[in-house]
Amino acid sequence: MNAHKFDTNQFRVPANQKISLNDFDTTFCEGFKDKNEADEQLQKDIESLFKLQYKLYAENKRSLLIIFQAMDAAGKDGAIKHVFSGLNPQGCNVHSFKQPSSNELQHDYLWRHYNKLPNRGEIGIFNRSHYENVLITKVHPEFLLKENLPGLQSVSDVKKHFWKDRYRQINAFERTISESGTTVVKFFLHLSKDEQKKRFLSRIENKDKNWKFSSADIEERSYWKAYQKAYEKAISQTSNEIAPWYIIPADNKWFSHVAIGNILVETLKKMGIEMPTISDREKKALERAKQQLLKD
Repeated sequence: MNAHKFDTNQFRVPANQKISLNDFDTTFCEGFKDKNEADEQLQKDIESLFKLQYKLYAENKRSLLIIFQAMDAAGKDGAIKHVFSGLNPQGCNVHSFKQPSSNELQHDYLWRHYNKLPNRGEIGIFNRSHYENVLITKVHPEFLLKENLPGLQSVSDVKKHFWKDRYRQINAFERTISESGTTVVKFFLHLSKDEQKKRFLSRIENKDKNWKFSSADIEERSYWKAYQKAYEKAISQTSNEIAPWYIIPADNKWFSHVAIGNILVETLKKMGIEMPTISDREKKALERAKQQLLKD
């Protein structure tokens, strides 16, 4: 199986760069002829991820946090299912963040995310994340009132500095966990509005997919432009060397899977994970244990 490598930096958003999502092609496929060719590369990356995960788990000093954000129907669930299919479940945890509970609303918005961070040696996956607090709340600022924050009595109290502070808080959160040993990588699955329409129709027309569709999806689709602007601002303000954003073309699911796989293999390799070594004293103890077992 020949490796089909490509420059994943083309998807990475440089630090402090203002972006427009219109500049990113949702149909980009980086020279892959078809799905079969991409699947071959993905299988190779899955094998590499398994080996790298084993080293990460054995080293037990660092962790990897992977964040997925996207518009509805962009394929977050499918990406998680396919890209991480070869990992050992004992060292990989997926958390899907829905609307905050009444208990979670009694704390700051980062509290529930701190509680789900991966342990040392583990890979953690956030299906939606703390970024919802500068995305859905920016499109629907009335949701902020549920947080019972001081100084926010109505939507009119939400000024520009509020969002600036939130971006700062998110950057500080990610820097803190990074300096504590957690590598952070963030994926925005970039879907076109036309492709979302096709996927919504598929969910409606296929009875086995009906459960995936909600009438609320259509209502949120009406805010498409507002969400695009919210994503542009959030990504521009929070992509950096510590926790980079990658904008992944998502109109072709098979390509988004292989792009994500490539990036994660590169990310884990750059972490410089090392298998633990044992001392001469421990080696002698192992030899004695071996001899004892052989005599048993």
